[in-house]
Amino acid sequence: MSGLSQSKLIARLLQWIISCSLLIIAIILIIFLIKETIVLSALLFKNSETMPSYLLLEGIITYFLYFEFIALIIKYFQSVYHFPLQYFIYIGITAIIRLIIVEHKEPISVLVYSVSILVMILALYIANTKRLIK
Repeated sequence: MSGLSQSKLIARLLQWIISCSLLIIAIILIIFLIKETIVLSALLFKNSETMPSYLLLEGIITYFLYFEFIALIIKYFQSVYHFPLQYFIYIGITAIIRLIIVEHKEPISVLVYSVSILVMILALYIANTKRLIK
């Protein structure tokens, strides 16, 4: 067996392991998405006077995070085993927005999180410009 065919076999084996692992993660995320749907439904019918105002919004953004991770896994298989950079940036922006909603006690931390979002938006712009593709 030549070195080239061994390396192709190893690459295929590792790709198969990664694909199976991502499929398992996708199933787990779908289960959590269903659980989050139940939790959000319960929050909608709860007494709104006793519930903190940000709790429902936090749940909705967490729901979107599950969607984004599932979409990232779908995109991975659609783009022939490649993770697009833009999806990671979208997930990062959504996660920091959730963090701002949950941890908004210190103004300086909110400012740092906001600057982080701005940096990610600039990175998204740079990643999407045609100047990078030559």
